Amino acid sequence: MAEQYLGADIRKLGFGLMRLPQKDGAFDLEQIKEMVDRFLAAGFTYFDTAWAYTGSEDTIRQALVERYPREKFQLATKNAAWIGCKTREDAIAQFETSLRQTGAGYFDFYLLHNLGEHRTHVFDDFDLWNFVQEKKREGLIRHAGFSFHSTPEELDAILTAHPEAEFVQLQINYADWENPAIQSRGCYEVARKHGKPVVIMEPVKGGMLANPPESVTEILKAAEPDSSPASWAVRFAASLPGVITVLSGMSDLAQMDDNLAAMRDFTGLSDAQQKTIEQAQAALYAIPLIPCTTCNYCAKVCPNNIGISGTFTAMNLLTLYRNKEKALGELRFQVEGQGRNSATQCIQCGACMEVCPQHIAIPDELARSCEALGLQA
Repeated sequence: MAEQYLGADIRKLGFGLMRLPQKDGAFDLEQIKEMVDRFLAAGFTYFDTAWAYTGSEDTIRQALVERYPREKFQLATKNAAWIGCKTREDAIAQFETSLRQTGAGYFDFYLLHNLGEHRTHVFDDFDLWNFVQEKKREGLIRHAGFSFHSTPEELDAILTAHPEAEFVQLQINYADWENPAIQSRGCYEVARKHGKPVVIMEPVKGGMLANPPESVTEILKAAEPDSSPASWAVRFAASLPGVITVLSGMSDLAQMDDNLAAMRDFTGLSDAQQKTIEQAQAALYAIPLIPCTTCNYCAKVCPNNIGISGTFTAMNLLTLYRNKEKALGELRFQVEGQGRNSATQCIQCGACMEVCPQHIAIPDELARSCEALGLQA
């Protein structure tokens, strides 16, 4: 079912172009073309790429833009000014590069990419908010918004400072709905309070909800034996009011077909299906995790600047989804990416425990995390 947001009729499934299939070390263009063809033939039209997704903009030019009339699809891309930009001109050059690489002529949706924490100020420093409004007036951008990874409080501050933002892209899935490290529900409610429609990213949590813990899988399969766990995750996100579209980062034709089957005639979860999701959430929450709420009081007193909460986030991912590669990727983002040191540098001083509101035995949990994640000093 298509709904109209910001003057465009958009169906609830979007094609996220971050995890495109590869073959022999390069993008599998022929498979991507077939995925694009099936997506459009099913009536879906929203494609999401980014300057920072290496090769994605070039690939979607070849697979989509050069093969279909421009009015047959919506294309979104993003500006990551915090990556390597020393001047406003560097940041503006990202926009020009995206126009050239996609060959799209204009962008239906243009996003300031990954606001939150230390990244937010860059867009203010380079006055990119006014830049995107200027490009809107020139017709090169139809709708301007931003993607976001941080707290509801910071999202509220940004939307208060920038009411001109037309939409916001948020990480929302049923696993993170009450996750204190992600706060999906809180961020969603802030966007709704400001009257901003939402584009949802990570509905399947980077693929992890395609293979959830066994206790969750059993609940979902008992309710609908023929439905994939991934389809439950996408449908949960698409059922939320005020959602423009739900981006699924599909990596092969099988994933495309599964999503199309789930979303082609989707009108929302039934009461019984919503209860199944709640049971799945309860099963997830019953799995014993490190009860870190990422308040980061510990970080303020740690003499070695250890990425404590980031380590615990990675450890909890490993516990839930048994995917060490994903957990280590999260560790790199949450620890190294935030300028923190490895948990292997913990000196067991105990200062962190004195300020932890959750009374976590932090040094012991760090040692356990290091062993499970294979971290070495």
